[in-house]
Amino acid sequence: MSIISKDISKAAALLSNEELVAIPTETVYGLAGNIYSEKAIKAIFETKQRPFFNPLIVHIPSVDYLDQIVASIPEKAQLLADAFWPGPITLVLKKKSTIPDLITAGKDTVAVRIPNHPTTLELLNQLDFPLAAPSANPFNRISPTKAEHVEDYFRDQIQMVLDGGPCKKGIESTIIGFENDDPIIYRLGSTPLEAIEAVVGKIEIKNSTALGIESQKKMAPSAPGMLERHYAPKTKTVLTDNLQKSIAQYQGKRIGILLYNDVLNDDGIDFKIVLTQGRNLNEAASKLYDALHQLDKQDLDIIIAERLPDYGLGKSINDRLDRATKP
Repeated sequence: MSIISKDISKAAALLSNEELVAIPTETVYGLAGNIYSEKAIKAIFETKQRPFFNPLIVHIPSVDYLDQIVASIPEKAQLLADAFWPGPITLVLKKKSTIPDLITAGKDTVAVRIPNHPTTLELLNQLDFPLAAPSANPFNRISPTKAEHVEDYFRDQIQMVLDGGPCKKGIESTIIGFENDDPIIYRLGSTPLEAIEAVVGKIEIKNSTALGIESQKKMAPSAPGMLERHYAPKTKTVLTDNLQKSIAQYQGKRIGILLYNDVLNDDGIDFKIVLTQGRNLNEAASKLYDALHQLDKQDLDIIIAERLPDYGLGKSINDRLDRATKP
């Protein structure tokens, strides 16, 4: 029996009863629970097998709600909220003491955003609490962009996936923190760097992958999505600038190819997915995770992914592919 449903009232009832519900956003599906329920938040970490040192993103229905979550809002944070919310920007701000430490991995900051999805905004407006909602996948696995992806992962562990259709953006939100009130990008995402800099000026990208896993355990990352290996298929995956050379390297293996847009014909390829026929980075981003899910089901020995142009959303897609291919 499927756990996928479009019933928003049922989702609200489950969440109010401290249960988990997978919810749609414009970026990826999230595994959601009441931020004030210790039972629900622990269940998120346990269901995902996510380490407790990795903080969660809080989802709210409107800017008016922000005062209940954060203690202060830097001027440039307000500019970003005005420009991009609802939408795929997450702001990491000083938290109010009422926000549980379990959400923030003990840090004095909280990651917060307003999702741009009508189904989830309607759900949030039916609730009297915000939702913590990391991506609805087991820790380090490919993020879900369809309700079916979530059901494949968690059909026996959660009661409901709220169906909002395929996610339009397809990769996670851009996460921005503040140091001395200056914005810093902690994670590249669905809002391109160029669009952010048009609002707040030149912005630093923090090298989030420099920490090894043992260091990360000792010191919680500044924001979600900053761990070195993430978004990974079970099939061994490599990222390349030279497809022909990589195909030759794995000759005799069952090879799957993830292409940006060029049609590549090679007898050594067993399965091929092209992200966009027209060099459209928005389309490529929206299809990325679904393509990786498809490739991971083909009983391949190796997935070879082509590096995208390193600008706009190409930077964000390359970030995901870099993390997916870490050993």
